Amino acid sequence: MSRTTRTVLPPRVFALADDLSGAAEVAAALGLRGRIVLGPATAPPRDGESVVLDLDTRQLAPEDAASAVRAALEYADGGVVLKKIDSLLRGNLAAETAAYATGARGVVIAPALPVAGRTVREGVVNLHGTALHTTDAWRAERGAAPVSVGAALGGVPTRVVPLATVRAPEPALHDRLRAVVAEGYHPVCDAETDADLDAIAEAALRLGPGIRLMGTGGLAAALGRRLAQVTQVTQVTQVTQVTQVAHADLGAGAGVGLPGRDGDRAAEADPDRSTEPARDCSTEADLDRPTGTDTVGPARADAVSPAPDGTPTRPLLVVVGTAEPTAVAQIAQLVAAGARHVTLPAHTLTDRSARPTLNIRTGVGYTPHGVTVVSIDGSHAVDPGVARGLAVGLAHAVAEAAHESDLVLTGGETARRVLDVLAIRELLPLDQIHHGAVRSRTADGRRVVTRPGSYGDTDSLLRIARALRPGLAPPSGQPVAPPVQPAPLGEPT
Repeated sequence: MSRTTRTVLPPRVFALADDLSGAAEVAAALGLRGRIVLGPATAPPRDGESVVLDLDTRQLAPEDAASAVRAALEYADGGVVLKKIDSLLRGNLAAETAAYATGARGVVIAPALPVAGRTVREGVVNLHGTALHTTDAWRAERGAAPVSVGAALGGVPTRVVPLATVRAPEPALHDRLRAVVAEGYHPVCDAETDADLDAIAEAALRLGPGIRLMGTGGLAAALGRRLAQVTQVTQVTQVTQVTQVAHADLGAGAGVGLPGRDGDRAAEADPDRSTEPARDCSTEADLDRPTGTDTVGPARADAVSPAPDGTPTRPLLVVVGTAEPTAVAQIAQLVAAGARHVTLPAHTLTDRSARPTLNIRTGVGYTPHGVTVVSIDGSHAVDPGVARGLAVGLAHAVAEAAHESDLVLTGGETARRVLDVLAIRELLPLDQIHHGAVRSRTADGRRVVTRPGSYGDTDSLLRIARALRPGLAPPSGQPVAPPVQPAPLGEPT
């Protein structure tokens, strides 16, 4: 009996983000199945692959940001299209949404991010239960926070889909989304939990071609969970079909083997292409285990070659570019664990003639395989209008040290500027150390961890550093020396 088998991959996903840390967050949420591309140029994703394109538009003029979105959509050749937005509604949201909606049947919008305490009720974003526009979350922005999602989207026609509808038995949500789209509006969905986002993703996908998704990493994670279910069902179906055919062949005396043995393995899933959501890892040793979440090849192929004593051969450089107050405590914990802290005056970063060059192989506290954390001297407040200039200056200041180091980069603007200086155009995501702290690999095998500036508890940087350098621990009896307040860059992304 003849038989034909094939591996049916889940739909390809093309995602757009306005900054690099957000792009990495989406890649992790989608299950690490693909690439993070530092745009604007890219190529369409292949079947079963996720391509997350960082458009780098957070600090652009609105018209330029909209043009970048329109140009990127030319690469969206079928599959699922997702636009990642900031959970605090920052950036060129109105201009980019208008461009993103052009040519679509409709855009299903879900800005909630429950894991970070950011929910949506009656079309209003709430931060830990408090309406966004009444908090200080926009302290580093030029204007005031919008009073609702609809207000943030400007002239884009929207209608709120209330929480009661999101949680109603099927097919209520699907029918409501379809009706809103048919009336020429884009649905803005309330959500407070991951289960709410799962329902929204499921209903939106059922609307069929021409529907685009827009939301935070929370919606991306819901999409990732849905795609993982598709993969699991597909694999079970394939194995069942092949097993049935193999048994029939054996009954006919053909003597073929079962999948996973010496016979035909055509229907087996590729173990290095899993769409399982990203793991929350705590040690570099975890990468030695074949878990199926490393999408870039064999687990040891990209490992840093250790020194004879087992320590990595590269220094670890942590670049903190964020306005978040928690950055002070995060840096303090690293210093207490033995990291060297270097602060750079803000005025020297915006003045090219005075811009410093950091050489981490000199100075008090240097060790060959040690950890250096760099931040901006926050003695004086910095105008948010010079945020990009500060990030560019910071990137150039650390460039020499960054060329030979593994990197931890906080804040999407800072991360992008550093990688631009290093001419790195693509990252291959490996895992997630904690929510939003995504560990990736460069083409030359270095580790790069990106993290939004507004994410993470006070131990965030220490957790990340220990994941990359498991031997890092606080010296006995060493006091915590608070570092200088990092300067506001206007970009806790």
